[in-house]
Amino acid sequence: MARNKQEDSNNLSLKDTLDADMLQKLQQRKKELSEQEESNKEKARQQRLEEKRRKEANKSFAELFEESDQDWQNYK
Repeated sequence: MARNKQEDSNNLSLKDTLDADMLQKLQQRKKELSEQEESNKEKARQQRLEEKRRKEANKSFAELFEESDQDWQNYK
C-alpha cells in the first residue's frame, strides 16, 4: 500500500498540486502573454508594410524600370 501511495504522488502533475485560484491566475497570465505576442507580431507586420510603402513611394523612375518584369526591348 505504501508503494501505491508513492506511485500516486509521482504521477501527480504540477496542475494537480496547485490550487484552483493559482492555476486560474497562471492560465490568465498565459493568455495575456499570448495576446501580447500576437499584438507585437501584428505591429511588426504593419511596420514592415509601412516601410515597404514608403520605399515604393520614394523610388526613382530608373529603379522602377529596373524592377519591371516586362521586356522593354520589344517596345523599341
